[in-house]
Amino acid sequence: MSKIAIIGSGFSGISSAAYLSAAGHEVHVFEKNASIGGRSRQLKTDDGYVFDMGPSWYWMPDVFERFFKDFGHSVADLYDLKLLDPSFDVVFGENDKMSIPENFESLCNLFESIEKGSAEKLKQFMDEAEYKYKTGIENLVYKPGISLLEFADIDLIKGMFRLQVFSSFSKHVRKFFTHPKLIAIMEFPVLFLGAMPQDTPALYSLMNYAGLKLGTWYPLGGFGKVIESMKKVAEKNGVIFHVNANVEKIEVENNQVKHIIVNGNEVNCDAVIASADYHHVESKLLDEKYRNYDEAYWEKKVFAPSSLIFYLGINKRINKLEHHTLFFDEDLNQHAVEIYKTPMWPTKPLFYVCCPSKTDDEIAPHGHENIFLLMPIAAGITDSEEMREKYFKLMISRLEKQVGEDILSHIDYKKSFCVNDFVFDYNSYKGNAYGLANTLMQTAILKPKIINKKIKNLFYSGQLTVPGPGVPPSIISGKVAAELVINHLKK
Repeated sequence: MSKIAIIGSGFSGISSAAYLSAAGHEVHVFEKNASIGGRSRQLKTDDGYVFDMGPSWYWMPDVFERFFKDFGHSVADLYDLKLLDPSFDVVFGENDKMSIPENFESLCNLFESIEKGSAEKLKQFMDEAEYKYKTGIENLVYKPGISLLEFADIDLIKGMFRLQVFSSFSKHVRKFFTHPKLIAIMEFPVLFLGAMPQDTPALYSLMNYAGLKLGTWYPLGGFGKVIESMKKVAEKNGVIFHVNANVEKIEVENNQVKHIIVNGNEVNCDAVIASADYHHVESKLLDEKYRNYDEAYWEKKVFAPSSLIFYLGINKRINKLEHHTLFFDEDLNQHAVEIYKTPMWPTKPLFYVCCPSKTDDEIAPHGHENIFLLMPIAAGITDSEEMREKYFKLMISRLEKQVGEDILSHIDYKKSFCVNDFVFDYNSYKGNAYGLANTLMQTAILKPKIINKKIKNLFYSGQLTVPGPGVPPSIISGKVAAELVINHLKK
């Protein structure tokens, strides 16, 4: 039995721990914060609010199912999932809201009512997106991205044209739709993938299939229930979780990790998976000679947005508000430019409102609402209380106008989270929230390597390596890293 240390307890860290322990290894997970989950921690207040601090969109349910099936469980054994209908609302302006139905035929009818011929176009778009999704999930995302030879599969090579890796997502969408509302609906997922739609490969229309065809789900109790369930699976096979356990150094001898320093103490290990922020691990925990990448490398990378988030408790119910609402009542392109091209606080921001208490009675006191507001912003911009409050007032004002009632005077809990908090809590590079942008030059083998090229028993997982940002990719990343460790230890 080998002893393996995992740095960080986000989705990729817990995933890798579960697979390694199931393979018979002694696994210890070290988490610097007081609770596990990384960005998917929950914030629980004394008066009964339970906030998911990070992810709130449960897409790609098959990835979660596959993870638990690997350990003899199904999702239904561990937590309750609810399919949302509508999947989400989109606000385009005053008295101009579109509800996106869960049923695909209803969605086709909605598209047709906006643009003649678009129902058939949507079906064609989704047929292509389904191929990309199934090919991606079955043949691409579980590859470690170490060598081009991983992709030397004749069927995969034949299908590369259909995957549209080298085409622009923006141009792809516009081949099917011309109405700005339909374009906005199709482009919104890539805003959170971390690049301008025109800089994102058309491959990522697979996200439209994931969201609009497979449905938008919600785990009752919040994403914390998913973390809790994964932790149970890991602990069943003996994983030990250590909280308030800050890893300060990775000590190397003869190109092998000998031990790590945790809260000043040496912990011996036979292998390490760093599921914490890749840049932090390299720049703070490793001596320079052992790093895969220097600072200039990271400076050149395109990062996904950071976010300004407000967790709000409201002491009444809000009638005209669904579980998910996207405020697209300003120009998407301008906001995207101010995130990716000329980083600055946005002039006229888009934002997102999540109100899970519409679906879940257990996450807010009776008769109250649990809300969070999220505004994507450029990573690395200056964060201050004054700027947070400025944009809070802007968002709450637009929300009040949309629902037609006062919210501000009914707030009985309020907490903000922004760039500085992402840096402090997660050691996040420039305070990014979602990892690396999914541009062509940062896809598959072009992402930061999942192996350390100079240390034989150090591996990486999470949203800064393969397969990329998001909860399902992070779960997959943990499995891929675990398999590399298992193979390494067999040598």
